[in-house]
Amino acid sequence: MNSRERVLKAFKRLPGLPDRVPVQFDLCRQLSDHFGEELGIQVTYTENPYEDVTYRISANELRVVLGSDVIVTGASVSDDYKIIKDEQGCWLNEYGIKVRQGDTYVEVIEYPLEKAETKADIENFQFPDPDAPGRFKDALVKKYKSDYLIIGDIEVTIFSLAHQLVGMEKLLVDMMMETEYVIPLFEACAEYQTQIGLRLIERGVDAIWVGDDFGTQISLIISPETFREQLLPHYKRMIDRFKEAKPNIIPILHCDGAVAELLDDIREIGFEVFNPVQPNVPGHLPKEMKNNFGDKFSFWGAIDQQDLLPNGTDEELEHDIVEKISILGKNGGYMIAPAHILQNDISPERVLKFIELCKKHGNY
Repeated sequence: MNSRERVLKAFKRLPGLPDRVPVQFDLCRQLSDHFGEELGIQVTYTENPYEDVTYRISANELRVVLGSDVIVTGASVSDDYKIIKDEQGCWLNEYGIKVRQGDTYVEVIEYPLEKAETKADIENFQFPDPDAPGRFKDALVKKYKSDYLIIGDIEVTIFSLAHQLVGMEKLLVDMMMETEYVIPLFEACAEYQTQIGLRLIERGVDAIWVGDDFGTQISLIISPETFREQLLPHYKRMIDRFKEAKPNIIPILHCDGAVAELLDDIREIGFEVFNPVQPNVPGHLPKEMKNNFGDKFSFWGAIDQQDLLPNGTDEELEHDIVEKISILGKNGGYMIAPAHILQNDISPERVLKFIELCKKHGNY
C-alpha cells in the first residue's frame, strides 16, 4: 500500500483500513535546513503571500524522505514581488501588511485596513492577483500524484486573513457592532482564497486545507451565534464551489483552540477532516473527539508540539502516540501529526523519534 492509498483509506475515501496510520509533519526552516544538509537534499522553500504558511508548503522533497505520507502545496508569492526591508527590518508582504520577523512567526506591525469602516473601504482594497506570474510555480501535483495524497493549502483563509488586515481587536469589536465593512471584508477574503483554491483544484490537488482559528486555549474567540451568522455562510459557499469544481475534493479545516462547540457547524459547512485536534484544551480529549465526532470527521494531528515534543521524555511521547493512535485511529479515520509546525526548540533527534514511534505503533 503506498502513501496515497494509505491516506485515502484513513480519510474514508477508499473502503477498508489502511495498513497503518499515516504520518504528517511540518518543519521550520532550521529543522529543514538541518535535515537537508544531513541527507544531501536541496530543500525547496515556497514563499507564501502570508509568510507563516511558507513552512506548510515547503520542503516536500525532504519530508517524504523522512516519512510523510502527504504532499502539501499552495500559492507562492508572485515573481514580481520582492521583500524590501526598512531600517527597522520591517517589510510589506503581498497583502500590504507591514510585518517583521519575530522569534517564531512574523509579527504584524501595521494593518492596511485598520481604518476601514465602510463597504467602499473594502472594495477599494487590492488583494494579490491570483493569476500573477509564478503564483503556482511550486504546485507539485504531477511529480507526486501517483504516490502521495496532494493537499492544497489556503490557510489564513477568511477570519484569520480578515484580522490580519484590520487587527484582531478592531475586527472583534466591529463584528459585535455590525459595522458596515465587516461582511464585505469576509466576502472579499473568501472570494480571494476561493480563487486560489480553484486554481489548485485545476492543477489536480486531492484536498483543500482551509485554516482559520476560532478558539483560544480555553474557549471560543466568538460566540457560536456570531460564527453562524457572520462567518458560516462564507465557508459554506466556498466549500460548495470547490465541490462543484471537483466533486471528490476532500475539504479539510485547520482550526486551533478549544472549538468542539463548533464542530457540528463545521461539519454542516462540508468539512470532512478536522485538524489539528489541538490537545490539552477543553473538549478535545481523544475519547471525546472520537465518541462525539468520529462519525462526522476524520482527524489529523493531536500530538502536542508546545510542551510534549520539546520537553517530554521519549517514554511520555511514546505513551501519547499510542493513546492517540489507539483512540483516534480506532477503525480508521486518523492521520497522526504534531498539532502545528515543529519549531527549533525540538531537536532533530526528537523529530526522528516521533516519526519512528508513529510507524512503530501505527500498524492495524
